[in-house]
Amino acid sequence: MPQLPATPYPAEVRARLDADAKEVLARYPGSRSALLPLLHLVQSEEGYVSRTGIAFCAETLDLTTAEVTAVSTFYSMYRRRPSGDYQVGVCTNTLCAVMGGDAIFDTLKEHLGVGNNETTEDGKVTLEHIECNAACDFAPVVMVNWEFFDNQTPESATQLVDDLIAGRTVEPTRGAPICSYKDTARILAGFPDERPGAVEATGGAGPASLVGLKLAKGEALPKARVVSPRAGQPADARPQDGQPHDPQVHDPSSAERLSSHDAPQQTSASDPEHPAGPAAEEGE
Repeated sequence: MPQLPATPYPAEVRARLDADAKEVLARYPGSRSALLPLLHLVQSEEGYVSRTGIAFCAETLDLTTAEVTAVSTFYSMYRRRPSGDYQVGVCTNTLCAVMGGDAIFDTLKEHLGVGNNETTEDGKVTLEHIECNAACDFAPVVMVNWEFFDNQTPESATQLVDDLIAGRTVEPTRGAPICSYKDTARILAGFPDERPGAVEATGGAGPASLVGLKLAKGEALPKARVVSPRAGQPADARPQDGQPHDPQVHDPSSAERLSSHDAPQQTSASDPEHPAGPAAEEGE
């Protein structure tokens, strides 16, 4: 069925967004290059990219609503329906999944009573499973409004969402203190985070991420085994290249020779009850 035109923003909201949009546009030599930050800007107003927000971006940048819609549905950081104050994303990509990401996601679904991309009744938490967060060395990883919570377990993730719902302060493993999803969207639009100490708290990469850089620079690292000995066999008991094989020393088969990242959890489809599909307009 044909839809009615999008409801315009109230006058005071439109005036404020026009002023912010003018500041965003001044950063770019071509106006349409400002579309991504403008989408974050309208998302900071309503918590998602509504039809009203799409119409605002199209009018401001002299684009069609179809062009704006195409971009807003392509990037997963733009929500097309109302979301919670805290977007809790559980990484269920390969390494996080085998290290327990699937178990964390299943636990949170049951604990919160929601499925993928669904929001709790109080409007506090939206749960979703997400793809790689580029933090594999801290797997399994949970993100809240795009801030990292590393090395999570079902128990720690459950405590995390309980604290968010209760309004208690939570501290990310790395990154700035948690703020609301709308405030996060405004920061992503390119406006400064004015909270005292927030910028200084962002920090940098964790130690596990810097090992490769140290190796590339030729810096010495503590001697460590990548794969621990199996079945109590000492490392020096294994035959080295060019040495004869001792039949009294068990040489594990390829099936027995496990990785240092042996999966502690059985893996499965992350959310078969709520498969990810094409982004839909609000209200559908």
